[in-house]
Amino acid sequence: MIWFLEGQSSQRDIILGARKALPAHIKICASHRQDRPEITANADVSFTEPTDNQERIGWVLDTAVTNGIKVILAGRVGSVFEAQRQRFVDAGLDLVTGGLSMDTFHLVDNKTNFTAEAELAHLACVPAITATNSQQLADAYRELSAHGEVCVKPAVGIYGQGFWRFKEGADPFRCFANPDSREINFETYLQAYCASSERAPLLVMPYFAGSECSIDMVCKGGEPIAYVGRRKQGLHQTFERDTAAVELALRAARHFKCDGLVNVQTKDDSNGIPHLLEINPRYSGGIGYTQHTGINLPGIFATTRLGLPAPESEWRPNVRVKAITIAIPTKPDI
Repeated sequence: MIWFLEGQSSQRDIILGARKALPAHIKICASHRQDRPEITANADVSFTEPTDNQERIGWVLDTAVTNGIKVILAGRVGSVFEAQRQRFVDAGLDLVTGGLSMDTFHLVDNKTNFTAEAELAHLACVPAITATNSQQLADAYRELSAHGEVCVKPAVGIYGQGFWRFKEGADPFRCFANPDSREINFETYLQAYCASSERAPLLVMPYFAGSECSIDMVCKGGEPIAYVGRRKQGLHQTFERDTAAVELALRAARHFKCDGLVNVQTKDDSNGIPHLLEINPRYSGGIGYTQHTGINLPGIFATTRLGLPAPESEWRPNVRVKAITIAIPTKPDI
């Protein structure tokens, strides 16, 4: 049996991909802390998780042993489970967190550490200056803005939360009237920043004008074994494999010893050269789109972990997809 703990919104896609690849007699378990029947109803067995992260550890261990589960994909908060890996090893369980040790999480969860390590490893990375107070923020902006546009994001965070692009001459009210634009003039940002005495560390970076590539991959033991790159083109997404961005992502996954279903993001500079943005040691929200390329990443992950033949992959070039929202009837979890 294989168990998918609470993850991103694409947990449903992960379960469906695994089910498509696994023999019928292999049971799939799924769990979530919220009432999410559109996710858990696709599994053979479903559970409701405790809300407290530390309480979850013992509950997951006991539930896995009781139900004969062999493989557990942590989904969210992989670092919490990684810190308790030995307990899972002692119980004979294959715990998949996104990394092989806490070293991976120390380096990738904090973007300051990630940037420094990538530079040491000679992996092209978007350069950044860490700011922990208003003076450092102003100094970093002054240094970088002399060479072009500047942006900022938290040193620790997900979903792009806290990202802002500084635009000279931008209407100070623009960030309130149209927050999705993620544009603000630096003076307004600095004034708001100074309004509080305590702020989390920020990364101040040059803004790269090129497109982003999000590379979804299956890794085992620090080695990528299957992967697909996604790139947004307006309202659509396109896919790629043999490109500089994908190659950079694969090198990064090896260096940071990723393990499981992970996501690496790159950003092209004005010359089209990709640079690392971040590594997410968990599957992305858009991983379900990759199924249209003929490569079933969740299925490859599940079969590989269970020692079964992987589903056949046949790369479909020139695929373009557009996400839509649909409504499906659900029954509440019992």
